[in-house]
Amino acid sequence: MTAILMMYILVGAVAGVLAGLLGIGGGLVIVPMLVFCFVRQGIPDTIIMHLALGTSLASIMFTAVASFRAHHKRGAVHWDVVRKIVIGIFTGTFLGSTIAAQLSTRFLKGFFVVFLYYVALQMLTSKKPKPSRQVPGHAAMFGVGNVIGMVSSLVGIGGGTLSVPFMIWCNMSVHHAIGTSAAIGFPIAIAGTLGYLVNGLGVQNLPHFSIGYIYLPALFGIVVTSVLTAPLGVRLAHSLPVDRLKRVFAVLLLVVGTRMLIGIL
Repeated sequence: MTAILMMYILVGAVAGVLAGLLGIGGGLVIVPMLVFCFVRQGIPDTIIMHLALGTSLASIMFTAVASFRAHHKRGAVHWDVVRKIVIGIFTGTFLGSTIAAQLSTRFLKGFFVVFLYYVALQMLTSKKPKPSRQVPGHAAMFGVGNVIGMVSSLVGIGGGTLSVPFMIWCNMSVHHAIGTSAAIGFPIAIAGTLGYLVNGLGVQNLPHFSIGYIYLPALFGIVVTSVLTAPLGVRLAHSLPVDRLKRVFAVLLLVVGTRMLIGIL
């Protein structure tokens, strides 16, 4: 158990840095690592992915706060955009987590693998949408928020891989898009955590110290270090060549995704 807890702490340290550095919330790392840890603990395969997604989103509640506070101090959070999108984020994320609770672990793993490949290819090609317009009005932002929230809940992330390109498309600078994405990750995490908690109540074979699909020992281990390392990621984001780092991270995602795909097949 000590080795497993140390693994959660290590995952949290990496996730915190990535949340601040890339604006991705850390879930792309947290979810596959939690799956690995849960397999080692002997948790039934039928609930492993649900538990990983729920616990990942719960941890992002804390990571996102540390990350967006650091970005806010640098003036990189557009709170007007956050206010426009937050309602759609809440409804889409909660609905997505409710749908995910009814899906099989095999399907969720497959969906996650496809999403990993999508993100990796996006990073490797450095493909960015051309800034061509301004942030739309409340009605359009409600729809955008629903899409971002639903997909985020199905893969256990803070939404940065979708919200950052969208905001760049809306003529926002990269650093401001990352900072605003970190703030949007907080309501995603709240709604997703609530959804996985409620839909996991009464489920059979959950491990001890679980509340719905939230596994508390993993949550504690991740949060302890991710909150501390998220500000470090923010400092790195403002001083390092992020595009180059993203390519390295993309290769890691391809490796992780391929390993998960082999496990599914």
